[in-house]
Amino acid sequence: MTDPPLPSGDQPLLRPHVFDGIQEYDQRLPNWWLMTFYIAIAWFVLYWTLYYQGGFFTSDSDRVTAQLQAIHQAKTKELEKLLSTLDNDVLWAWSEDPNIRREGQAIYSRICAACHAPDLSAKLAGAPLPGLPLNDEDWKYGSQPLDIFHMVSKGSPDKTAPVQMPPWESVLSPAEIAKVSAFVLSHHVHRPPPPAQP
Repeated sequence: MTDPPLPSGDQPLLRPHVFDGIQEYDQRLPNWWLMTFYIAIAWFVLYWTLYYQGGFFTSDSDRVTAQLQAIHQAKTKELEKLLSTLDNDVLWAWSEDPNIRREGQAIYSRICAACHAPDLSAKLAGAPLPGLPLNDEDWKYGSQPLDIFHMVSKGSPDKTAPVQMPPWESVLSPAEIAKVSAFVLSHHVHRPPPPAQP
């Protein structure tokens, strides 16, 4: 099959050599193609210089790192603000608020139920789970509301235990930790500590 004939004076030029019965055209590329090619080369050189040498652009890794740092700083500020007003009495009051309990239960079901069971018993169908029961009166690391808050936030203080609770402060916000602590407290009776002896 041959190409249709070109208008007079526009006959294609062919290279003199033949390879496997095939001849190659020896035509100049169109100007629009050459211009696009040269612009692409110039853009690559300019972008490479600005990106790698001039520091005018930030990489995806740098952007993600900056965003993570901003999130961490926001969480730290939120924690400081929350802790400035948070005490045992506030957490007990939260445990009696049905809206806060509902939000805390949703967080508990998503994060904590796998180890402590949906009913806080640390047993599922009679089989023990890795976590400790949270619905009894035996508290290993302190039973005060702020003890529970710090336990959820920082994880198990006993780093030699075979099964340790991980810290959740990198996953949950301080407000979420306070709500899940209030949900756990809602399964207990508020017994104020005895007054200090003189």
